[in-house]
Amino acid sequence: MTTIDYIVLGGYFLVMISIGLWAMRRVSDQEDYFMGGRGFGKLLQTFAAFGAGTGAHEPVQVGSTAWNSGLSGVWSALMWLFVTPIYWITAVWYRRMRHLTLGDWFVERYESRSMGAAYTMFAIVFYMVYLSTMFSAIAAFAVPLMDIETGLGGYDLKYTLIPAIAAVVILYGVLGGLTAAYWTDLIQGLFIILLSVLLIPYGLWALAKRFGGEGQQGLMDGFRILHERVSSDHFSLFSGPSSGEFPIHYILSLSLLGMVGIVVQPHFIATGGGSAKSEDEARIGLVVGNFLKRLCTAGWALTALIALALLAGSSEIVANPDRVWGVAAREILGPLNLGLVGLMLACLLAAMMSSADTYMLVTSALVVRNVYAAYINKDADEKQYVMVGRLTGLVIIVGAAAFAMLVGNVFTQFKMAMELPILFAAPFWVGMYWRKANRFAVWGTILFSLLVFFVLPVAIPLINPSLRSDPALATTTNVTMTTFERAATGADVARHEAWLAAKAEAPDAELGPEPPKAVLGEPITITMKTGGKSIFWREGVLPVGRQVREPVNGWFLENGKVEIYRFEGAKYGEGSLNLDFLLYSAAGVDLSGVSKATLETLRLPPRLLTPFLVLILLSYVTPRGHMDVLNRYFAKMNTPVAADPQADSKALEYAYVHPFSTAKRKLFPASDWEFVKPTRKDVIGFVASCLVCGLIIGLLMLLASIGS
Repeated sequence: MTTIDYIVLGGYFLVMISIGLWAMRRVSDQEDYFMGGRGFGKLLQTFAAFGAGTGAHEPVQVGSTAWNSGLSGVWSALMWLFVTPIYWITAVWYRRMRHLTLGDWFVERYESRSMGAAYTMFAIVFYMVYLSTMFSAIAAFAVPLMDIETGLGGYDLKYTLIPAIAAVVILYGVLGGLTAAYWTDLIQGLFIILLSVLLIPYGLWALAKRFGGEGQQGLMDGFRILHERVSSDHFSLFSGPSSGEFPIHYILSLSLLGMVGIVVQPHFIATGGGSAKSEDEARIGLVVGNFLKRLCTAGWALTALIALALLAGSSEIVANPDRVWGVAAREILGPLNLGLVGLMLACLLAAMMSSADTYMLVTSALVVRNVYAAYINKDADEKQYVMVGRLTGLVIIVGAAAFAMLVGNVFTQFKMAMELPILFAAPFWVGMYWRKANRFAVWGTILFSLLVFFVLPVAIPLINPSLRSDPALATTTNVTMTTFERAATGADVARHEAWLAAKAEAPDAELGPEPPKAVLGEPITITMKTGGKSIFWREGVLPVGRQVREPVNGWFLENGKVEIYRFEGAKYGEGSLNLDFLLYSAAGVDLSGVSKATLETLRLPPRLLTPFLVLILLSYVTPRGHMDVLNRYFAKMNTPVAADPQADSKALEYAYVHPFSTAKRKLFPASDWEFVKPTRKDVIGFVASCLVCGLIIGLLMLLASIGS
């Protein structure tokens, strides 16, 4: 980075901090601090949803998977696409709750103050782990951008960069509250969009300049050269090198898991619609903001393919594919000396900070509302509550930053963080629609899920270590080796040379298998190996002694062959025990022949359905909540929000006095089920959102075809 890059980066930080100082003067009570006075319109709600939903880890994740696996690697982030239409419905819920936190919702619906405190503990763990992942990711991005190598005298750049980012988030988020977060999210959202498209034209021009002939310097020339240098199998959305990682059934199962779990992520009470002026602002902001993210995801995938065509010979990326963005920005934008490298780093920071500020404030609100006011000082004034919120926000950000610096492999913890919402998902969904759901059944469900999905998988192997050597639990999926021939591209040639260079530079580094030696235009043999994944042990199995290769099946392709085999021999299990798959084994289901994606898909039914079944069964044998509380709650949830606070209060008071006046739209009037007839606006918005999903898939396929 040059001086002008650092000036751009410093200017970005100053603007963020100035917004925090400006917003601080507008904060007078909790609603101002945690919900911005519920005065946000469509624009700010859109960029709040966009910013909070776009983490710093996602561009690098898509960049890495698309670099390795082609366009189909985009599903590592685009798997949320099919969840988006549901947001048109759920946004109304958060606005009609009229609460500051989702913890308040659990307290009201289940008449349990302690449940609000339990949800707060979940939020603290969830966001500290989640944010630590983003801190670490942004530090990894910045290393090649800043052109500073880690390891100089044993020093790692993250020990400087992570505290600096944390300090800026604290300065504008802790001081200004949600108003500062939303205004900075608007600016940072524009930066994220810029991040998603900036490298595309410059990268295509760089391709045309480096590999094109005389007079071939345009964007279309860049697209044509992109297809010349990268093999055609990298441009398929549903097939190609990574098709086995993201088959249709896996994408759909991830979408279902995302839909069930996302609704109880704590920040959705704000960005999901709770801070909007009205229900329309809530809906439009949440849906449009998330579709913006899906469009940006397409830009990330195209950028990775351009980087592959241009920088396949980079030993730095071969050693660590997570550096695709940093190396591409440095090599493409750096020579221009226009401050664009600093701008790119600011964009990456924006992707992280736009999420961190909202998460921090939502967690602060939970601590204030559901712990401090509920158990410590219920008579505190508004200034005290806001001060506690600011101090809590400080602790959350500092804790996440410290966790990021102390824990090496935060992406492992990130996967766990994504499963934590299982604890509260069933109580939320069932409680939203069924009167019989009560606090006793919910506590039983939470304890069941915590025990079965998080405690026992770790505790059982500790209590009985011999299970790790049990041959019946050492089973792995069959290995599939697919070999075929195609013409070698320029990227193939460069990749092999880069791998050799990286290996020579660091002989002990884990670089993955050596790419085949290639000569441009001549046939090259491609070998793809999948399978061999442990079925019952979360972190896999280690071979103990000699392993014997046993053929299972095989067949010939038009230009290659497929071999299926397994390894027989003693093995030792590592990590937690997958109790889910013991159920399949007990039912006589043989999982050795399934793919990794299918194996992950099969984890869905036990984790997703069992908590719902437990909650429903327990609700039938435990006493329901008080009738007057249930009537008041469902009357509120069936009363549309008026944009004018006074009119909204009057409508609520009438609904509370006449609770059954709001039940006219119930599908099953005489039952305990609270499903309501969809309105015309519900149907039109949902169908339109589904059509947009199709358009985004069409856009990706169109982009992949340009220049072919």
